[in-house]
Amino acid sequence: MSTTQPIRSMDEIEELKNYFYLEKPNLRNYALICLGMNSALRIGDLLSLKWENVYNFSERCFLKHISITEQKTGKRTRIALNHSAVEALQVYQDSLGHLEPADYLFPGKYSFSHLSRSQAFRIIKSAGQDLHFETDISCHSLRKTFGYHAWKSGAQPVVLMNVFNHSSFQITKRYLGIEQDDKDQLFLDTNL
Repeated sequence: MSTTQPIRSMDEIEELKNYFYLEKPNLRNYALICLGMNSALRIGDLLSLKWENVYNFSERCFLKHISITEQKTGKRTRIALNHSAVEALQVYQDSLGHLEPADYLFPGKYSFSHLSRSQAFRIIKSAGQDLHFETDISCHSLRKTFGYHAWKSGAQPVVLMNVFNHSSFQITKRYLGIEQDDKDQLFLDTNL
């Protein structure tokens, strides 16, 4: 069984987003991918979001933060909604009819339930296969992709540990696949 990897290539990130935006249009899946990569939420927390978690209906604007209690840890967390996440949510929202605050952000087959974890897994995995990505991706790849690119952009290790609720940076490095990247670079740089 292989370990889920982050999407390291910015080109592949764009391909994945465009897959559901342009190639096989499905704005729910597009918003799921974008919000997943920009929030670092676990898939269970992402799928349980309702419109009231991201949108202020009285002021008719997106919230600045998602505030939820994480299912796995039971801890309260606040996640800033960045431009990319809001843009994807806006495109998705514009494609929908009337919304209620308690409507699930990512509805499943029936309007009273959210998309299932297994369906989300199939959506993401099959997109990666259709796009011929080098490594397999899954729902957890979205969370890991956020961390990997935050790390590469200079995020402080202690902040990443806090985002992922890890007890050490060694765990975070292994989680993001950074240790393997470091080893690969060593071999590529040593030309004897």
